[in-house]
Order: sequence, then structure tokens, then C-alpha cells
Amino acid sequence: MKCEFDVRMTTSALYDYNMHHAYTSASGLLGTMVGILLIIGFFMNTDYLPMLAAGLIILLYMPVTLYTRAKKQMLLNPAFKKAMHYTMDDEGVTVSDGNDEMKVEWKDMYRAYSTNQSIILATGKMNAWIFPKKDLKEDRYALIEMISTHMSPDKVKIKQ
Repeated sequence: MKCEFDVRMTTSALYDYNMHHAYTSASGLLGTMVGILLIIGFFMNTDYLPMLAAGLIILLYMPVTLYTRAKKQMLLNPAFKKAMHYTMDDEGVTVSDGNDEMKVEWKDMYRAYSTNQSIILATGKMNAWIFPKKDLKEDRYALIEMISTHMSPDKVKIKQ
């Protein structure tokens, strides 16, 4: 069994990944709850406008910062400037940019999950390959099958 496809990173896909990463962490969830509580507190006591301002700042800070970071990464990271070619087989995943090639075995994969825009294959706690669904088109189903076949079910959280 073999699956091959090309992926070109976009600001939108990187932003989607960063948002998912941030808002599934404890600090992201806590910040959101604090922001919402401050806004609810404002509506319960309308005399205290700084509470509304603080709540809005807390809720808007993360998305704006993550978008700015994604845009900056797209500009500064040379790997994002060209399409990457991925080949998946029974041994693992090989990624190539035309010059360099890297292979990671399935047993070394950390986890796999999906967002609204992408399928993410994490190779470690801090490293991941992002596969935008719009680039994958029909290869998306082959990718999901490869991941599901070669990774432990407790490491895979992919919604189609």
C-alpha cells in the first residue's frame, strides 16, 4: 500500500493549526473562560466598563497573535515557500522538498488528528506535518487509511 501527494503550506492552514494547538491546551481554554467571565461580569454590572474591555482584549489577543505569527512564519521559513512531496508506505512517511529527503517510521509517530482545514500528523510534541484538506482532495481518504492502518487507534483522532 502506498500513497503520494504534494502539499503547499498556506497562512490559513498554519493559522488553523496554531488555533487548534492553542485552544486545546489548558492555558488556551483558561484564557477563553476568563475572557467570557469578564464579559458576563460586565453585563451583570454595567457600571464597570474596564471589565468589558479586559474580556474583549483577552478573547481577541490570542487569535490576532496567532494569525500574525502564522503570517510571519510563512514569510521567514524557506520550507514553506515550495511544495513538499509526501510518500507514505508500510514502513513510514518520506517527505521531500526536491533537494532533501527525510523518512520517519510509523512507530515514531506521536499522534494524528484533524482540524476543520487540515489533517495533522505529529512527529513529536513540538513537530508536526500539516496536510491541508484542500491540497489533498481525494488523496485525503488514502491518507486517513494509511494513518489508521499504521498507527495505534488511541493515537488517531481524525474526523472526516
